[in-house]
Amino acid sequence: MTAEPDGPEGRLRRFATIWSRAVFPVTSTSLTRPEFEERLLPLARRLSDALRARSFDADEARAVGAALIEAHCTDPEALTRTLDCVDAYLVLYCGEDGPQDELRMRSSRVQHSMAAGFAQALRERTLAEQEAIAQAALLAQGVVAQALHASEARFRAVFEGAAIGIGIADLAGNVLQVNGALLRMFGGSEQSLLGRNVMEWTHPEDAPQTWRLYDELVRGDREHYHVEKAFNRTDGTVLWTNLTVSLLRDADGRPQYQLALMEDTTERRLLNLRLRYEATHDALTGLPNRTLFFERLEKALAAGEGQRFGLCYLDLDGFKTINDSLGHAAGDRLLVEVADRLQSCATAPGEMVARLGGDEFVALTTGPGTEREVDELADRIMHALVTPISIDGRELLVRGSIGIVEGPAGERTPAEVLRSADITMYRAKSAGGNRSELADPEADARAITRHGLTTALPAALDRGEFFIEYQPLVHLGDGSVRGAEALVRWLHPQHGVLGPDRFIPLAEHTGLIVPLGRWVLEESVRQARDWRERHDRAADGPLRINVNLSPCQLTHPGLVQDTVEILERAGVAPDSLCLEVTESALIGADDALLKPLRRLAEMGVDIALDDFGTGYSNLANLRRLPVSILKLDRSFTQSMQQFPADPVDLKIVEGIVSLAHSLDLAVTVEGVETGAQAEQLRILGCDTAQGWYYARPGPPDRLHDLALVDATG
Repeated sequence: MTAEPDGPEGRLRRFATIWSRAVFPVTSTSLTRPEFEERLLPLARRLSDALRARSFDADEARAVGAALIEAHCTDPEALTRTLDCVDAYLVLYCGEDGPQDELRMRSSRVQHSMAAGFAQALRERTLAEQEAIAQAALLAQGVVAQALHASEARFRAVFEGAAIGIGIADLAGNVLQVNGALLRMFGGSEQSLLGRNVMEWTHPEDAPQTWRLYDELVRGDREHYHVEKAFNRTDGTVLWTNLTVSLLRDADGRPQYQLALMEDTTERRLLNLRLRYEATHDALTGLPNRTLFFERLEKALAAGEGQRFGLCYLDLDGFKTINDSLGHAAGDRLLVEVADRLQSCATAPGEMVARLGGDEFVALTTGPGTEREVDELADRIMHALVTPISIDGRELLVRGSIGIVEGPAGERTPAEVLRSADITMYRAKSAGGNRSELADPEADARAITRHGLTTALPAALDRGEFFIEYQPLVHLGDGSVRGAEALVRWLHPQHGVLGPDRFIPLAEHTGLIVPLGRWVLEESVRQARDWRERHDRAADGPLRINVNLSPCQLTHPGLVQDTVEILERAGVAPDSLCLEVTESALIGADDALLKPLRRLAEMGVDIALDDFGTGYSNLANLRRLPVSILKLDRSFTQSMQQFPADPVDLKIVEGIVSLAHSLDLAVTVEGVETGAQAEQLRILGCDTAQGWYYARPGPPDRLHDLALVDATG
């Protein structure tokens, strides 16, 4: 059964047909074009499989390139036409319905590996021909006396029929004989080459050892050598070759001639240069890409003593908004214009600009005086972005944040330098953007630690690395323990015990605060039940547990349901729980945000307004908030640690307490550290307090002991 024309096999056949038609005219084969197509069909199938494979196999693509040599496609033009065909048609006919961007990237890798396999196979074939020619030449010399005519005929057949260029010269370097292939390479007549001296073919691109090896050979100290060498043609173009030169000796072993075998690698070199350019330059802007930038940075960091480097890491501010509002095409045009402006900023020796990806660019400067040069480079970049960019009739203002890293070569790796620049750039962006910042090792260390903590947070919760300490809440009137605030801690494997200020902001940023907060609430409510069971608090009511709620938890739809389930599962009454919410979280809160707090308050859960006095809220708003407790920030009471206290602070606290009590709100004060402070707050009418004067945060058993002493004392 034949494949349907539009099925996978039919599309594969069409690809093989196009391929064979492109390559057949430059192939030395006795096959007909249809026969040649049948030979290419299995190779096309291998390319199709490599394109769609789960993981890319470079060896498979290299094998296809090598198979072209076996099919006598040895002309470099055959490779060029093959790569053009693969680039234009492989994804179209063999990609099926896969993601086009990924398939295009895979196709580029297939082409690169095919070219490498083709070049390697052609090189091996050429070397084999060279060896055969050299053996034939030596054999012809060795049997001159016995069969001069037959030997000369064999040598002449090899000499004239070889696909590679062959030349013979005497030890003085004068060219004696050349074959047709060599004449075609140089593009001249036989008379233009015969009699010339090989020393005339020096070229600026010659490797340093080329002529040293030549001298050793003509002296008889070396039998052969192999180099890559360039020659100037008569028309002014450059011929690149793989050159092998061998020494021919006479019957007595004395050096007599030199034999040169040349393989034309010009087209292959141009192809490799093209592939190299595509692999090291950004397709959109034409700037060097991440690969080439890292090569240059590695070289700069490996420079000798006294050399320095400076790097500017630029990220455009608000580029995502441009993409989202005007479309990606407009965003691409903006990036091209920015790239052109940046390129004009780095024209001095030792300077380069590259695009790392997206809207991120880097500028590098090297030399002994980069302390000043990198600042000037950053200033030029910021100045280049001042002029608006016109896109589709719109004038777009472009802003950028730059992180600058400068220092001596040899002290840091490229990855460390780029990480420092990235951290510094985000520091500039956090400070408002449209500015540059200089790298600071201490800030880098803090950012790296912060990143490590962020990535470790999810696993830390699963591994049970968090624990809770409790700080007692004491009634200022009689000194009794009325409850405790739950304070979460992280026992980090490397950093030890971390306070909430080190990881709570990270948990809020990543969203992990919701499961972490639920765990804290569960553990705290369970502890409240244990305290209730361990001693009778009938006189003053049960010990109350205070738990902090973050802004993220306030907006989580499961807050009320989770709280109800936790209380019911533990068998704890709602009035044993107080949820603390910071004043800043409720500034300007609408009814939707306050609704879950109102529901919890209606159930009997106390709501405390934490850090009161730091959020600059309108005091009239207290009437609409479902709170029953004001928790006064410690900044108002610090002066009371000394005697006499600041009269202004006394008046402020007295006014807040009076206002709170008029609204039926209790007042709790945190940060109490001295007896004089506690007494003054009692006189002012505050209800409860907490602080180191009473006890530092500690394990739950310590609070139980304090409450027990209070009950029996």
